[in-house]
Amino acid sequence: MARPKSVKSVKSAKFAHRPHRVAVIAPSPVSMFNLAIPELLFEKVEVAGGPGYEMVVCTPQPGTVATTGGLSLQVEHGLDAVRDADTVLVAGTGHRYEPHPRTVAAVREAADAGRRIASICSGAFVLAEAGLLDGRSATTYWQLAEELRSRYPALDLKGDVLYVEDGQVMTSSGYAAGIDLCLHIIRTDYGAAVANQVARAALVAPVRPGGQTQFTQTPLPPERGNACADTRGWAMRHLDEPLTLTDLARQAGVSVRTLTRRFHAESGVSPLQWLLHQRVERAKELLETTSLSMDRVAQACGLGTADSLRGHLVRRTGLTPSAYRAQFSRIGTQGGRNTSIAA
Repeated sequence: MARPKSVKSVKSAKFAHRPHRVAVIAPSPVSMFNLAIPELLFEKVEVAGGPGYEMVVCTPQPGTVATTGGLSLQVEHGLDAVRDADTVLVAGTGHRYEPHPRTVAAVREAADAGRRIASICSGAFVLAEAGLLDGRSATTYWQLAEELRSRYPALDLKGDVLYVEDGQVMTSSGYAAGIDLCLHIIRTDYGAAVANQVARAALVAPVRPGGQTQFTQTPLPPERGNACADTRGWAMRHLDEPLTLTDLARQAGVSVRTLTRRFHAESGVSPLQWLLHQRVERAKELLETTSLSMDRVAQACGLGTADSLRGHLVRRTGLTPSAYRAQFSRIGTQGGRNTSIAA
């Protein structure tokens, strides 16, 4: 007969989950808000009755660290803490600064060891200096975006989004976008239900898509001309059809080559890029305002199938169609729900 488990062994099994270790690197001076965000959110995660995260703040020179608000913090841990971390999060200063060489080396070593690396605000400069953003998409606080681009031209800067995940590397814009990044990390590690529970406990907005812009939903460049305005209007009325470049050129009465040149000059993107953007925007509208099935939504916006809709929406928003509808649906709400929250 099997030996019954003792109370101690049952309790041990219940708390067998190992917390995810996060090392937050504080530059000097550090933004107190940047440091407060991980502590506020990660400390609220509970898994199987125990903490979901263990967080430690570290710095190249332990001791007194200046803050951007004129105060001082006592940070006890040095960069050795990075070696034991599953995720390394570099906080920012809110303005330009020269990354500390030891911080750069520690972050590079952690990345080589397969750790997840993230940054808030100007922390992206550390990741870039370590070479982790070469060939990757990344973002930073909008006031620092052009400097990041000019100093590190090998990265693909996404200057108008809340946060970007590219492989093992995550970067966010400044201030409240750090909240979105940390909630995304929690969602990745423990699921949307846990992330949204943390958001409710912290009285902040639920997980927002990283592709959401920092100010308003204007991901396409402003139009510079109206030669193709009629063609764009016609395409908008026929989004449910499988439109091709030839169809658009025929409607405009020009060659495909001429249409492409004019379209790019006016819209900043190719005709098919513009068309795909409009299809995804229509799909988002239908998900927010109707209860149509995913197949019907996909057909109505010209994306074909539910699988195609899912693929495009995840790439653009970070959410599946069902998750997007659950978060942004306006059905049954008074006057709709604001889906364009400023960062």
